Amino acid sequence: MKKMGLNEIRKAFLDFYESKGHFVTSSYPLVPMNDKSLLLVNAGMQPLKNYFTGIETPPNSTMATCQKCIRTGDIENVGVTARHATFFEMLGNFSFGDYFKEGSIKLGWEFITEVLEMPVDKLWPSVYLEDDEAFAIWRDVIGIPEEKITRLGKADNFWEIGTGPCGPCSEIYFDRGEAYGCGDPNCRPGCECERYLEFWNHVFTQFSKDDQGNYSELEKKNIDTGMGLERIACIMQDVDTIFEVDTIQRIRDAVIEFSGVEYGINKEQDISVRIVTDHVKAVTFMVGDGIMPNNEGRGYVLRRLLRRAARHAKKIGMEGNVLTKLVDTVIEVYGESYQNLVDRKDYIKRIISIEEERFQTTIDQGLGILSEYIDTLVQEGQKELDGERAFKLYDTYGFPLELTMEILAEKHLTVNEIEFKQQMTEQKERARTARGNGDELGWASDAVSQLPKEIISKFVGYNRLEKACTLVAVVGEEIVNEAFEGMEVTLVLDETPFYPEGGGQVGDVGVIFTDRFMAEVIETKKSVGRIISHNVRVIKGSVKVGETVTASVDLSKRMATARNHSATHLLHKALRTVLGTHVEQAGSMVNPERLRFDFSHFEATSFEDLMAIEKMVNQQIFASLQIETEEMSIASAKEKGAMALFGEKYGEKVRVVTMGDYSIELCGGTHLANTAEVGLFKIISETGVAAGVRRIEAITGENVYNLLTDLDNKLNHISDILKSNVQDVAHKAEQLLVEMKHIQKENEQLKSKIAKNSMGDIINQMKEVNGYKVVTAKFEGVDMNILRNLGDVIKDKFENSVIVLANVNSDKVEFLSMASDSAIKKGAHAGNIIREVAKIAGGGGGGKPNMAQAGGKNPEKVDEALQKVYALLS
Repeated sequence: MKKMGLNEIRKAFLDFYESKGHFVTSSYPLVPMNDKSLLLVNAGMQPLKNYFTGIETPPNSTMATCQKCIRTGDIENVGVTARHATFFEMLGNFSFGDYFKEGSIKLGWEFITEVLEMPVDKLWPSVYLEDDEAFAIWRDVIGIPEEKITRLGKADNFWEIGTGPCGPCSEIYFDRGEAYGCGDPNCRPGCECERYLEFWNHVFTQFSKDDQGNYSELEKKNIDTGMGLERIACIMQDVDTIFEVDTIQRIRDAVIEFSGVEYGINKEQDISVRIVTDHVKAVTFMVGDGIMPNNEGRGYVLRRLLRRAARHAKKIGMEGNVLTKLVDTVIEVYGESYQNLVDRKDYIKRIISIEEERFQTTIDQGLGILSEYIDTLVQEGQKELDGERAFKLYDTYGFPLELTMEILAEKHLTVNEIEFKQQMTEQKERARTARGNGDELGWASDAVSQLPKEIISKFVGYNRLEKACTLVAVVGEEIVNEAFEGMEVTLVLDETPFYPEGGGQVGDVGVIFTDRFMAEVIETKKSVGRIISHNVRVIKGSVKVGETVTASVDLSKRMATARNHSATHLLHKALRTVLGTHVEQAGSMVNPERLRFDFSHFEATSFEDLMAIEKMVNQQIFASLQIETEEMSIASAKEKGAMALFGEKYGEKVRVVTMGDYSIELCGGTHLANTAEVGLFKIISETGVAAGVRRIEAITGENVYNLLTDLDNKLNHISDILKSNVQDVAHKAEQLLVEMKHIQKENEQLKSKIAKNSMGDIINQMKEVNGYKVVTAKFEGVDMNILRNLGDVIKDKFENSVIVLANVNSDKVEFLSMASDSAIKKGAHAGNIIREVAKIAGGGGGGKPNMAQAGGKNPEKVDEALQKVYALLS
């Protein structure tokens, strides 16, 4: 048996299946595309689910992948056991109605015995109890003795999830030897001991299960296999745990180096080392796939892993942003196979660093408070922390509930999860509302799924905007055959020039008509399978299935959308040029009105950079670059230097959009023929939408003209007001501002002079109350700084002085109260005095014993309020 590294095994697997005619694709992102049922991809076949169900057509009838996966269901066992991990890779080969059991078993056997050179005497297959066909293939075709083929029951060797496609499995086990066994002479695959290690599962999807539990044969049978890369690496490298596999061990050794602990000496320390090792690998891949830490969904999973790793790093003496440093090792180990990690290295480190810093600022305080909670529980003989305090740790100190539970579990304590969830209900409801969006206009998309699978629509609108087509289906609340005036229905055509919404581009609008029928197309969308839905309002007449109709796209809307879409490609390149190559698309939207582009960047873009980006895009527009589109293989596109947009699923053939020698991207949207057709490009906003994600909104063409015209009108209006020509508006405005400041200064000086001249009159009105020298006075529209200066003069001049001054400004009043040191010793308190005085004028306030301020809503009561001072002091 060869001793092979993990990266070597991955490459050998993909190369082998590619040589057998399989379409090999790189791993899909960890974020499930077009599947809201999952937060994260957790199985090798998950991204291909629509191929198995027939909703989408695969790029080839056979495929092979090495898929990144995240599972957190057993997170408490990560680091404790030898086999649990949050991040893992799943090797798999798939057949969609092509080869079946014999083909799958023969290919698999060839790979493990001839490529991996695993010894035949160590390999044991299992089959489903009733699967005589698979049993016979192993015995008669592969040549495995009957006594080495194990029949297992439904729990082990039959794959099904509820209703729908399902089928028996055949697993392949590796015999690790008697040293790992239970001693039973009848020990064989299926035993609970550690001797026989299952490493490859071949699923034969041949049945469909209905609601009554009946199984019927599928017309097209599929193959789905899964082999854990880390598990097969353990076998090939003859190690007992995944943490001893070459790639993972390098990360583990880096953790040991940074922490300074000895591995294999202390059980608790070893667990922490393994947790940090596993989690830093997981978070590196998650951030690399565009996931951002937050308090909802997959962002919460990321934050939980980051903070769990940070806590265990702290437990073994690792200080500062150590996870950020460990990212370097992860990328060194996996970068050759996952280029996006190398390309986004700085970005990944920046996001993890920000999250680490946020947690570091609160972890000590949070751990201290949790420690107090634990001490209190122990002293009171209680075993459960209430949900309110657990939520405070989550909300104030960023402790995920699971982290609090884990720390408590170490002390044999628990959390009242029901109370915690009650505290969270409001936030979760808001998030759920934000996530839920459906068809705004209410067309019956469910009914489209009932159409026969043979119905397809072909998009033919890249180079034409009008086409005679055949109406193949009319869909309403239920599938119907005709559309009549006043109805809102979905029309399906055999061919269509209408672009369906996708890739961030809105669908086309326009009309579908005959000589006696007219329908307005409100939106165009992709539906199940290969159907394009035209959601329409029938304006006049009627039409029925089978008739020929003319589909006509709104030219002005299509062109306006194309301007924004082509400008988006120019913007993407300009962002990477000005801000750095870490910038990647994180979402986009283009419609006739504007474009919106979300991109990975960790700080607000400066005004200077925005202007440089805007100028660069306009330079490419003025350069009149030719825009060319061509179809080619994904490999050829990458060779040509095309950028693949994050999260897009690409088939064997891709569409490449090239703009001169400036921009080259994979894109299925509609574009212009030349960048000059964009006209002008103008950025109208730059904002943050999430941690590490910024958003630019911009307009092009006619919309820029409309904006400039509006601004020109406003500028002319301002010049009329200022009685100046347009060219001198700025200078005139500056002059007026200088004059206004000068007048304000003169006004304040005059008020100050009046106030100071009034001092004599104020002092003459001084009253002695209970040993205090009391001064009260009322002013109108005086700056409070003047009154403070006036109060200081009086306070310094007289012993035991108490001063309360009121400043009336139209509909409100401000009070200032002061007390000298000697008055304070006698018991005066400026804050207490002002509080009671302000109440009378309908306000409130307070302050220190020597000075306080307050406000009131009723200026007409200011005299009454000032009289209150004497009563308070007497």
